[in-house]
Amino acid sequence: MRRRRAGGRTMVERASKFLLVVVGSACFMLILYQYAGPGLSLGAPGGRAPPDDLDLFPTPDPHYEKKYYFPVRELERSLHFDMKGDDVIVFLHIQKTGGTTFGRHLVQNVRLEVPCDCRPGQKKCTCYRPNRRETWLFSRFSTGWSCGLHADWTELTNCVPGVLDRRDPAALRTPRKFYYITLLRDPVSRYLSEWRHVQRGATWKTSLHMCDGRTPTPEELPPCYEGTDWSGCTLQEFMDCPYNLANNRQVRMLADLSLVGCYNLSFIPEGKRAQLLLDSAKKNLRGMAFFGLTEFQRKTQYLFERTFNLKFIRPFMQYNSTRAGGVEVGEDTIRRIEELNDLDMQLYDYARDLFQQRYQYKRQLERRRGGTPRSPAACPRRTT
Repeated sequence: MRRRRAGGRTMVERASKFLLVVVGSACFMLILYQYAGPGLSLGAPGGRAPPDDLDLFPTPDPHYEKKYYFPVRELERSLHFDMKGDDVIVFLHIQKTGGTTFGRHLVQNVRLEVPCDCRPGQKKCTCYRPNRRETWLFSRFSTGWSCGLHADWTELTNCVPGVLDRRDPAALRTPRKFYYITLLRDPVSRYLSEWRHVQRGATWKTSLHMCDGRTPTPEELPPCYEGTDWSGCTLQEFMDCPYNLANNRQVRMLADLSLVGCYNLSFIPEGKRAQLLLDSAKKNLRGMAFFGLTEFQRKTQYLFERTFNLKFIRPFMQYNSTRAGGVEVGEDTIRRIEELNDLDMQLYDYARDLFQQRYQYKRQLERRRGGTPRSPAACPRRTT
């Protein structure tokens, strides 16, 4: 009898220890997922989202020195985006700024009442409003290149309303409100990335470059190469072409080209043209509902979520890379690229300061209102 009782106690103790090990392991994995998981991978569209109270975003730098003055109205950027109404987000996708990844986030990674319908094998998703079959998103992965391949600010602002009117004629009863968004990138990294892309055979030659009702003439926009593409071109050849649209691409795509005679370089003197383009790009960037920076993925996510009151399911990943994007180039070459992209360099410096100030303002405002995220719930401790 004593042996049976002793054996029973041993089995109970073993079972209790096993249960404690299982519970402890589960707790450990939960904590590990909450803290490390978000930075590992975006995962599949159906993956589990991190807890709402887990702070995924960097702490603002208290020693950040502001370069430009921006009034509070330029920093707030809190919109009442009405997805059930007539509001539309328009994504201006500049080449080699991480726009493809961000565009996929918009159609696959936003927590929506009615998620976008993205079917395998199809390039576009259907993003309808919760209350009717009408799109709330104008982008490559929702409406396609409806205004031309990588349409710029000049093209989109003149094209988007008409395209949506033809797609959704029932919506003509109420004027739509358009919220333009874009991404910018360090000009040297972006330029080198575009060169590598062109070197592999990309051309974007089907882009329309529509301005003031017409496309540029061959004299206004000569090609940099003969044949079907520019594959195999060296970086020196890429930099030597004076008509290369990679030069100052971000300024050109954000500016109102009508102000400078579109692609007619003889319309106004070169110096005046450059200043008008830069000033216009800055103005349009400030007026956009949102812009992000490729180099700051988590901050970009944070500002988008707070601007539109929309939440992403999975956090953005930050890929740490060299400024040259893995391309080995000398200091002289980098200086030459900076010279060729002088307007982009000035715009990016301006945009980065505005971006950082907006992030700091939003985070400080959130903390003052008591919005600091709570710590994850602790697992029960093992008792002896």
